[in-house]
Amino acid sequence: MSFPKIAIVGRPNVGKSALFNRLLKKRIAIVDEMEGVTRDRLYGTGEFQNNPFILIDTAGIQLDDANPLNQEILLQSRQAIQEASFCVLVVDGRVGLTEMDQEIARLLLKSKKPVCLAVNKLDDEHLDYLAHQFYPLGISEVVGVSANHGRNLYELFEIIFSKIEPVDEEQDAGKKPTLCIVGRTNVGKSTLINALTHSQRCVVSPERATTRDAIEIELQHEGKDYLLIDTAGIRRKQKELNVVEKFASIRTYEAIERSDICLFLIDAQEGMTAQEKKLMSEIYKQGKSCVLIVNKWDLVQDHRMEHTRQALIHECPFLDIYPILFTSALTGRNLLKMYEIIDQVYINRTKRIDTAALNRFIEQAQHKTPPPMVKGKRLRIYYMTQIKTSPPSFLFFVNSQSRLTHTYKRYLINQMRESFNFFGCPLQFFLKSKKTREQVAEEKNLASVRN
Repeated sequence: MSFPKIAIVGRPNVGKSALFNRLLKKRIAIVDEMEGVTRDRLYGTGEFQNNPFILIDTAGIQLDDANPLNQEILLQSRQAIQEASFCVLVVDGRVGLTEMDQEIARLLLKSKKPVCLAVNKLDDEHLDYLAHQFYPLGISEVVGVSANHGRNLYELFEIIFSKIEPVDEEQDAGKKPTLCIVGRTNVGKSTLINALTHSQRCVVSPERATTRDAIEIELQHEGKDYLLIDTAGIRRKQKELNVVEKFASIRTYEAIERSDICLFLIDAQEGMTAQEKKLMSEIYKQGKSCVLIVNKWDLVQDHRMEHTRQALIHECPFLDIYPILFTSALTGRNLLKMYEIIDQVYINRTKRIDTAALNRFIEQAQHKTPPPMVKGKRLRIYYMTQIKTSPPSFLFFVNSQSRLTHTYKRYLINQMRESFNFFGCPLQFFLKSKKTREQVAEEKNLASVRN
C-alpha cells in the first residue's frame, strides 16, 4: 500500500499498544500490564484530517537479551523501522529515562528516519515537566501524551504529518478475499505466513502460543490481492493461564467472523483433536468457507493422503464439503496449489445464480425425489431465489415450513452443491410460508378497519 507508515517503538511496557489502539480508535492490539504481550508487528489503517496512514505496533525492544525468541522479536521491530516513513519512540514519563531508552533512541537516529518522542503516561498538564528529563536522547520533537486518556494526540499527529508527505491511493476495484489462518498452538500457522510472504513476517518459536494478536497482512500472488489474518493458537479454556491468552482467543473468534475463507491448519502427525472438531463445527455453523490444511506432511511416513482424507471425513462428516490439502509450510510443498483452491472457493462463495436457473433446478430436484409426506400432507416449493452471497443464501417460498424435513433439506443442499459447484462453501436456506386463506382474510379485515 502507498499510505505512509508510522512505526511505534520503545522498550517493553511503556504503553505502545495502548497508544496504537488510541490513535486508530480501535481495540486491535491486546493491552495488559504483563510485560512483553506484543510479539509480532501489528498493522492498522487510520486517518488524520483526511490523510490516511498505516500504523505499526511493535514488540518491546530488548537489545541486550540473547534469548532466541527475543532476538526474533527484535528482528520484527527492526523490519518495522526499516519500512516505516516515520517512527514514534514511546517512553514512560513516570519511570523516567532508562539506559534502554537511550539505546533505542540511538538505533532510531542511526536509521536516519524522521522520529519524534512521545512521553507517555502524562495524564494531565501538571506532569508535563517530566518530559524534560528525556531531552538528552537527542530527539528534537518531544510531546507529552497519555494513551489512556487520549491527551495531546492531535499534537502528536501534527508533528508526524509535518515531516511526511501524505499519499493518495485509489480504492481497490473489487473486494479482496479475507483469509483467516486458524488452528491449535504450534501447528505451523506463523511458519505458513512466512512461507506465503517470503519473509520473516511472524515470530516462529518452539515455545507454545508465540502469536497473541490477530495480525493482518496484505498479500499478493500473481496480481491478485488477499488480506491474511494470522491468529493465536486456540487452547482449551482451562489451559488459558492469563487474561492475555483469553483475549487472544477472543480475537481469534473475531477474526473468523470477519473472514471469507478460513485456512484451518492441523498437525499431520497428531490428526484432528476434539478441540479442533469443535472449532471446525463453529466455522461451519457461521457459514464460513474453509480449506482444511494438513500441515507438516513432510514428517509423515507410511500413510497415504487418500486414507488420511477419508479418516478425517469419517471423524467429522461435514468436512466432505471442504477441500483438504496436504502441505509442508517448512518445505513449501503444495503452497502454490493452495492459491488455486482459495481462488476457486472464493468464486464459489461469491457466486450468484439466476432465479430462472434456480427454479428449473428445484423443479427437477422435486421431480427426481418428491418431498416426503408429513402428517398426511406434502411440502410444496413454489419457487426460490438467492438473497445474498458470502455465504450463498437462498429463500424458498413454500406452503408450510414445518413440512421441510431435515433429510429432504440435506437432499436439496447436496443436489444444489452438485448442480452449481458450491464446493468449499456452506449453504444457507430460509423458508417463507404462503399465507393461508384465513391470514389473507384477516389482513383484509384489518385494512378495512383502518380505512
